[in-house]
Amino acid sequence: MFYGLNNFIKKILPKRLFYRSLLIVVAPIILLQIIITTVFFDSLWIKVNKGMTRSLVNDVKILFEIYQTNRADKEEILDLYNKNFDFVVRIKENEIFPAVIPERWFSPMDRSLRRELKSAFPNSYWFDTTSYKETVYLKIKYKNGFLQIFFPKDKIAPSSVRIFALWITLPGLLLITIAIFFLKNQTKPIVNLAKAAEKFGKGEFIKEFRPSGAKEIRQAAFEFNRMRKRISIHLNQRSEMLSGISHDLRTPLTRLKLQLAMLKQEDVAKKMGDDIEEMERMLNEYLEFSRHQKSEETERINLKDLIVSIVNNYENKGVTLKNGMDYKIDVRPNSIRRCLINLIDNGLSYGKKVEISTEGFEKKISILVDDDGPGIPKNEYKNVIKPFYRIDKSRGQNKAGVGLGLSIANDIILSHGGNISFDKSPINGLRVKVSLPS
Repeated sequence: MFYGLNNFIKKILPKRLFYRSLLIVVAPIILLQIIITTVFFDSLWIKVNKGMTRSLVNDVKILFEIYQTNRADKEEILDLYNKNFDFVVRIKENEIFPAVIPERWFSPMDRSLRRELKSAFPNSYWFDTTSYKETVYLKIKYKNGFLQIFFPKDKIAPSSVRIFALWITLPGLLLITIAIFFLKNQTKPIVNLAKAAEKFGKGEFIKEFRPSGAKEIRQAAFEFNRMRKRISIHLNQRSEMLSGISHDLRTPLTRLKLQLAMLKQEDVAKKMGDDIEEMERMLNEYLEFSRHQKSEETERINLKDLIVSIVNNYENKGVTLKNGMDYKIDVRPNSIRRCLINLIDNGLSYGKKVEISTEGFEKKISILVDDDGPGIPKNEYKNVIKPFYRIDKSRGQNKAGVGLGLSIANDIILSHGGNISFDKSPINGLRVKVSLPS
């Protein structure tokens, strides 16, 4: 029971911290206003309205009784009431009395008036409180006609309601406005910290984040800066170390190539040359894996233009752009280019044809890369994005590479806030779906 209630509360609660905080402040204010308004209506307004309505109906009843008993001075009686009781009274003879009352059951004024009239004039009254802004229209059945009476609404509705409504509403609105201004200032540092963390997580360069706000928020910002510096130092050290290793390894590899060129045994030289080329390929992939997140500014580009420029580099190699829309997207162009090249090369390694297409949704743009190779078993989808992981049985045993192409591509897309998924291709191979936020 409590678990279900907890889930229900989670579903209806606002997702953003600002609106949750505002709800905490506004809810008690609104609840207090409801309580005060209920007490006011119950203890004051309804009682006053009831007393005023009863007094007016008694005046009308007296008029009706006098008018019935005094036949000689009917016009004088009407004039007397018109002048002294703030009524407008007319006699309508030989006219049809309306049967239907335009009732408003939700109106306290109508309910009170209906109750008193029913007690004084059972089934012989009619009134209308809506046709005129400040006036009530009342009819009392009389012989072959009826008495037509107009009187101000303030005779049965106390004017203190409007004043009370202003006193309740204006302070509440003022408190809510102050709360919104205060909460915006309090949540702004948290929002800024979240944006900085998001940018850093996507590999974007950010300046020194300045802590602000409450003590706890400043502490979190301070620790974020420390973490960012440690990670940046670690990444730089890794890149520099691998660059040094690359330089140190390339020199002996170059000497080996020269020595092999002088070797007379061509069969042995060819086998050793192939091994050296494989070592160079491995070395390049290691370096690419470590340096692909090198700081690059985000740009707004036309995705179709980027894909077309990549496809043009694979002329006559079976790579085609099936369809491409002119989507505008904020990315690091060189990183996305590296990602797509890796996916295309992966498809060509195991197939003869690669098709690229794009599709767009409300907040997401997808790039589909299809090949006609042997595909990948579904149980291996999660494994192929792991560094150095290779599926020899399903994707070929003698293919070059060390299993970093898909891992690099996945890392690039994750750094953009997107994701990579796999599926069966319509051309019988593997489909790689790259999803990016638009």
